[in-house]
Amino acid sequence: MHICGFFDSREQQYDVIIPYIMEGLGANDKVINILESDRHSEHCRCLADNGISIAKKMASGQLEILSSENSYIKDGKFAADKMYAMLENTLLSASRAGYDSVRACGDMVWALKNLPGTDELLAYEASLNELTPKYSCSLICMYDVSNFSQNTLAEVLLTHPYVIKDGKITKNPHYIEAAAVRAGFSDFESKPLKS
Repeated sequence: MHICGFFDSREQQYDVIIPYIMEGLGANDKVINILESDRHSEHCRCLADNGISIAKKMASGQLEILSSENSYIKDGKFAADKMYAMLENTLLSASRAGYDSVRACGDMVWALKNLPGTDELLAYEASLNELTPKYSCSLICMYDVSNFSQNTLAEVLLTHPYVIKDGKITKNPHYIEAAAVRAGFSDFESKPLKS
């Protein structure tokens, strides 16, 4: 599943992702969290406060906490094809390592920096819908509704089959297939993201 998570506070975000992470760690799932490096301490504290043995889970490889700066925006730019390849390699590696599934959640706040390549975000989001059916995985893209423009959120919504709003996951009636998204937003350069 490819899920768009709309949150209006960090508390609301953690109310959703903590059970998601805990369920994955309790099962035989690989769990990946991607967020800005300056949030890692707070994130780890929150996980530990909920009884997650971070050191143990990270040492075993079941839990990975990555930084946006070394994934989404490596070398100071977003390269959709490289991020897609990195994610696909992670899914393949997890399957080979014997995990039943992969659960990933990524905080999309990096996109507000308008670094080079950010205009590829919608194409990247759409492409994930061609990746997820090939692997046992669930991917939550977390968007803070107070920071992204309504236009950007509306466009992002088109690329996710499922949405989390007010803490509930539902099928997204606004979702359109990847090919249609690419056709509708063929000129991404003219659609910069706005905060």
